[in-house]
Amino acid sequence: MVVTVAAVVLAAGAGSRFAGPSHKLLAPLRGRPLVAWAVEHATAASLDETIVVVGAEAVAVRAVLPADDLRIVENEQWADGLGTSLAVAVAEAAHAGHAAVVVGLGDQPFLTPDAWRAVADSVVTGSRGGRPIVVATYGGVRRNPVGLAAEIWPMLPRTGDEGARAVMRLRPDLVGEVPCPGEPADIDTVEDLKSWT
Repeated sequence: MVVTVAAVVLAAGAGSRFAGPSHKLLAPLRGRPLVAWAVEHATAASLDETIVVVGAEAVAVRAVLPADDLRIVENEQWADGLGTSLAVAVAEAAHAGHAAVVVGLGDQPFLTPDAWRAVADSVVTGSRGGRPIVVATYGGVRRNPVGLAAEIWPMLPRTGDEGARAVMRLRPDLVGEVPCPGEPADIDTVEDLKSWT
C-alpha cells in the first residue's frame, strides 16, 4: 500500500495581535507576503500534496499564493479557533486518501523544507508501528511542524485554539520527536516582523 502525506499550512486566523496596516499574513517580509514564505517552504518539501486552509482573509490570501500545486480550502468557522482549521485540513486529507498530515502555520516563514520532510518521514514510520504524532524539535524545544497520522485524527479537537496540543497533553505515549534544522519563530506582532526584516 502506498502511504501518502500532505503538508498543511493553517492560514485562516484573524491575526488579532498584529497591529499593522494589513493582516499579518499579507504583511511584507523581505519583499513578499509573510504567508508566501510559509507556503513556499511547505511546498518545497515535496510531500504528496500541499493543503492551505484560509479563512479570515480568504480572498486576499488566495491572491498572493500560486494557483498551481496547492489545494486551497476555506474554513468558514475560522473565528471558532485553530481547531476548526485543523478539522477542515484533516477532512480534506482524509477525502484525498492521505495517511498523515504535517502541519505548520502561515505565520511561520522560516520552517525549512528539511524540517517538513523530517517530520513527514518520521510520521510515516510511526504509521508502521511507531508514534502517530511526531513533533519537530529545535534545540530540544517542541515546535512546528507536527505530523499527525490518520489514526489519531478522530481525537483532534474540532474547536478552540489548541489543535494537536490537547491530544499530546492527554496522550504523551502517542508522541515522538524529531530534531529539525531551521528557525520555528512565528510572527505575531509588528515588532516580531521588524526583527526579521
